[in-house]
Amino acid sequence: MGKLNSKIPDGPLAQKWTKYKASVKLVNPANKKKLEIIVVGTGLSGASAASALGELGYSVKNFCYQDSPRRAHSVAAQGGINAAKNYQNDGDSIYRLFYDMIKGGDYRAREANVYRAAEVSNDVIDHYTALGVPFARDYGGTLDTRSFGGVQVSRTFYAKGQTGQQCLLGCYSSLNRQIKKGNVTMYPRREMLDLVVIDGKARGIIARNLLTGEIERHAAHAVVLATGGYGTIYYLSTLAVNSNASAAWKAHKKGAFFANPSFIQIHPTCVPQLNEFQSKLTLMSESLRNDGRIWVPKMKDDKRPANSIPEEERDYYLERRYPAFGNLVPRDVASRAAKERCDAGYGVGETGLAVNLDFRDAIKKQGKKAIENKYGNLFEMYKTITGIDPYEEPMRIYPAGHYTMGGLWVDYELMTTIPGLYAIGESNFSDHGANRLGASSLMQAAGDGYFVLPNTISNYLADEIRVPKISTDKPEFEETENSAVERLNKLISIKGKQTASSFHKRLGKILWDHCGMTRNEEGLKKALTLISELKKEFWKDLNVPGTINEINMELEKAGRVADYFELAELLVTDALDRKESCGAHFREEFQTPDGEAQRNDEKFTYVAAWEYAGEGKPHILHKEELKFEEVEMKVRSYK
Repeated sequence: MGKLNSKIPDGPLAQKWTKYKASVKLVNPANKKKLEIIVVGTGLSGASAASALGELGYSVKNFCYQDSPRRAHSVAAQGGINAAKNYQNDGDSIYRLFYDMIKGGDYRAREANVYRAAEVSNDVIDHYTALGVPFARDYGGTLDTRSFGGVQVSRTFYAKGQTGQQCLLGCYSSLNRQIKKGNVTMYPRREMLDLVVIDGKARGIIARNLLTGEIERHAAHAVVLATGGYGTIYYLSTLAVNSNASAAWKAHKKGAFFANPSFIQIHPTCVPQLNEFQSKLTLMSESLRNDGRIWVPKMKDDKRPANSIPEEERDYYLERRYPAFGNLVPRDVASRAAKERCDAGYGVGETGLAVNLDFRDAIKKQGKKAIENKYGNLFEMYKTITGIDPYEEPMRIYPAGHYTMGGLWVDYELMTTIPGLYAIGESNFSDHGANRLGASSLMQAAGDGYFVLPNTISNYLADEIRVPKISTDKPEFEETENSAVERLNKLISIKGKQTASSFHKRLGKILWDHCGMTRNEEGLKKALTLISELKKEFWKDLNVPGTINEINMELEKAGRVADYFELAELLVTDALDRKESCGAHFREEFQTPDGEAQRNDEKFTYVAAWEYAGEGKPHILHKEELKFEEVEMKVRSYK
């Protein structure tokens, strides 16, 4: 309990951040040059942090496993980025954005961090516009917005259905400027194998050059992880196949607490699985729910083509169940509602594991051109994958693993429980509670990187200016490198019969079945047994061809899957321990008579922060009690 100090500044919520910035320790410009910072990851949070810290004058090393920083997974975000600009004059404000996020996360997030995210959101939009991000504009030239789930205002800025890509290109341009000026050194095609801790402080990383297999040591005064979430633990997810949790997990094993691992978002609008051979699923932006209406036939096992089912035989179940929000209910609610209809026998398509997302009415009312302007590339993508033209017949969608609200525990300064180690963007747990509202991920990632971390990191680095450049010859570097190499050798030497991917696929199925959209005690206990058995089989029968000292993608996969086995055990343990339903964590034993999530505020109004206790030992649970001073905890209703 005593190990968690969230460092939340005192004073009224709306003044905490302003007050913090006015009193934080600073590093003068001449001293910044002497301080080195490692940033791992080049998505929206990593690229923005590296460029902002470089611009401030720090010496930054930036790492990514892709061939170019602009290929980071943030490119895959489609629908938009939130900000409380209130351009539509529809009643939005910083407070309302903060409130929607707290409510959307089912009152399981820290007030101060969420308020700050809402507060810096307006700066993020201004900054991206200045960088040239081509956000959609309305007829008068003002930036346009659309709505997303869980809110009743229009606050989502967008660039067609490729907002993440356009924002990342903006970040990439500002990052490139700092690389050209010599403030940031870029290390592409590197994978972080471990964190180096010296005298209790994060002082560097061990990385593997993915082209030569060479093991490298990199030292710094502080390390920033911007390595994204762990949604690919399900194998089939909306994430890039190479997205993984290894950097965060290595930090966890070195002493960084892992918070709320079981809070995983299942995205409701995804192209359904088409066959057994897929390695990923494709996201269809939630923004489509602005104009698309979701329905299933009223008759069970109705296999008629969608267009030949008359209006009175269609069940627009979200509009029926949640009249106030309709098709724009939050993601967790929409996902469970789709699962419920399909499980009850009303699903569409060959598998019955899909529902219709229909644009017929919107096209009739607004014209095909208007719909094309808003969602053109999404419609093209859907047609390419499925062969169905969404202008002519409804899309079919089904929920899939997506975003992770859990992540490394951080305090108000975004520092983990290891001094000098920071986690930003999706790799930390901080802003979304038990469910993330759509378009808040880009907002948080860019907010953390451009506007929060550059202000908070100086509080730590101000005391580091007398520390000379850290040498990579120190015994801690030697030791960490040796154990990383030993693990790679261990993976290669098993010489079994099965690939890392085949194990990953089986692990993903266990988690999807027992710790996915819904969970129950019996299933979770079964999952722990199944994961443990599969993990033993992995270490006995894995086959990794090739050697360490070359390009070896199978070796990369094997290391990531090995980490996933350990994280999967913690994920299920956390879900078992939280005997309530909240947000995306839906325990079947804890639900209202009409099937909604039932929280237990008396016992579970806390962040579960898990401490690694050593190989084979159970994790130790630390609780950060959540206090709500500005909002009243209520039953989350979207009716």
